[in-house]
Amino acid sequence: MNVLIVADAIEARERLLRLVGQLDGCRVLDPVAGGEGALAALDSQPVDVLLLGLADLPLAARLTEREQTPALLLYLPEAGALAAETLAEADIAHVCLDDDAATLAVALARAQRPTRNQLLTLTRPPRPGQPPRSHIGARTRRGVDLIPIDEVCYFVADHKYVTLRHTHGEVLLDETLKALEEEFGARFVRIHRNALVARARIERLQRTPLGHFQLHLAGLGEETLTVSRRHVSGLRKLMQTL
Repeated sequence: MNVLIVADAIEARERLLRLVGQLDGCRVLDPVAGGEGALAALDSQPVDVLLLGLADLPLAARLTEREQTPALLLYLPEAGALAAETLAEADIAHVCLDDDAATLAVALARAQRPTRNQLLTLTRPPRPGQPPRSHIGARTRRGVDLIPIDEVCYFVADHKYVTLRHTHGEVLLDETLKALEEEFGARFVRIHRNALVARARIERLQRTPLGHFQLHLAGLGEETLTVSRRHVSGLRKLMQTL
């Protein structure tokens, strides 16, 4: 069984290398640090199981677009991580970095090719009391996109759907702007009745010759969003603290 480890953190990579190396019948391939490196490795050699962390979920989504896809095994930083419950519901094999080799062997035996529905289960809105999602899932023509919340620039509501604009494009969500604001209110601010923007991406507020207010966000070039008059004052106060 050829196992490819995808891990940016050196400690996680070394721990997984030691664990997999203890198992009979497992051949550890040269580990890679990110998604593009993993795709290149998959194209250049046979891989039976891909072992990666939650931060690399977008890579798992891209795997569902390929005809030949290895089984997926996710690793968590520690036992009791909140994501473990969601992974169990999605029926995705997982292991914790503090598990032993025997537990890893059982998880490897359970690993299977991920489906789109499984990945969407991982990114569905949290239950009350659970922390916000780290990724948002959306169905696209290619299959499923998993967008890290750090890459989201804004949400704009339009009739039944919400457009999520991220650093590489946009997708449609079947969620409400109100629910997104409740979940991510610490990271996004409302600038219009139909728009939430990422606080960390706010660059400047500009008034047009017609008296309208336009907001510029980092990473979007000349693209701007309209700020309603009722939100201008609050936005200005927020910008003074950023």
